[in-house]
Amino acid sequence: MTPQRQTILHAFQKLPRGDHLSAEELCDFLQQRGETVSLSTIYRSLKLMTRMGILRELELAEGHKHYELNRPHPHHHHHLVCIQCNRTLEFKNDSVLKQSLKQAEKEGLQLIDCQLTVMTICPEAIRLGWPSALPSNWMCARALSEGHDGDRIAALAAATVAHESQMDATEADGERQSAIE
Repeated sequence: MTPQRQTILHAFQKLPRGDHLSAEELCDFLQQRGETVSLSTIYRSLKLMTRMGILRELELAEGHKHYELNRPHPHHHHHLVCIQCNRTLEFKNDSVLKQSLKQAEKEGLQLIDCQLTVMTICPEAIRLGWPSALPSNWMCARALSEGHDGDRIAALAAATVAHESQMDATEADGERQSAIE
């Protein structure tokens, strides 16, 4: 695997569970971490890693693709997406996966991935008169508090760096303890 692809894979491995990145968000995320990977390399790598089954390609509400690590069962999940504020929630439902496996086997096919994306509207948007009374870029308070606005990537990069520093410190403490013993 090329160093650029390793950098991309490492970025997805370090993301908090439930976070999904578009190619552009990944590029911004890597740049904020001091990594230099061109957007065209990111697009090619995402496509390849998706075909290899390393990443899942998601069609969420924003109109462009997002990606996440392709985790096997029992980590398999689906998505609820608010089409107004783009807030995305993950949920598990084994019956969706079981039915998909059954249908694929019935047709002599092998299941590669199973995704259910349920499009929703948050209660706040409905209460404020969705769809006609809200501007297209309106976001509910819950989505804003969870970082679904423009500052999300910067916060994600900072949190990931802080987490890695904490992990490095924990590993160093463990190594020192092993050396003492």
